[in-house]
Amino acid sequence: MENRCKEYIEQIKRAYRVVSLLSEKNGAQVVRLRHKSLEKDIILRHYPEPIPAYDALRELRHPNLPEVYDSLYFANGQIVLEEYVDGVTAAEVLETGTYTPRGAADVLRKVCAAVAALHSFGILHLDIKPENVMVTASGEVKLIDLNASKLKTAAQKPETTVLGTIGYAAYEQLGISPCDERTDVFALGVLLNVLLTGEHPAKQCAAGRLGRIVRKCTHTDPAARYQSAAKLLAAL
Repeated sequence: MENRCKEYIEQIKRAYRVVSLLSEKNGAQVVRLRHKSLEKDIILRHYPEPIPAYDALRELRHPNLPEVYDSLYFANGQIVLEEYVDGVTAAEVLETGTYTPRGAADVLRKVCAAVAALHSFGILHLDIKPENVMVTASGEVKLIDLNASKLKTAAQKPETTVLGTIGYAAYEQLGISPCDERTDVFALGVLLNVLLTGEHPAKQCAAGRLGRIVRKCTHTDPAARYQSAAKLLAAL
């Protein structure tokens, strides 16, 4: 297993050069690589613990999700090769001001479509936030980063540790009850509100029809939320 890992890394080194280290946290690394002859960038993710959702994504092609080229397990974790998305995060866009209602709804529709596709493959994202939404110069929107993701079959018991990001995490992510599709719906509601107001809905909820959608998404009781990302997408 160790020799296989070394050989795989050597193959990557021969074909690519490092452009930048994008993040390094809790033993996980995200590196931007550029092919030496094709001048095409990709993302290499190295995780000390496996994230099975990436295996499923190798079979999924969706305009609002980055393509996963490869996912391999080694003795020291998992390596994922992924499409590089050339753009900025929604969090960076928010540094210059909030979205218009039309703009926020457009972004959320695309993120919602990505989440619905993940759910259809049995994957819960569990960390939907502006930092994980990429926006390209042409207006493409892609949901990235499955660090906190779980297969639905592995999320049927209450969590013993907090998943996701505080503020965007639904109440059940705090270990109260099992996570399911409605957990991601909660985060989608918070995301929509932040795009519109720059604030968490508990501090300032958006007005009008979109505000009503936010309130339904972020209801304490999962049964009172939209029951799937597809139903939220229809409401938008």
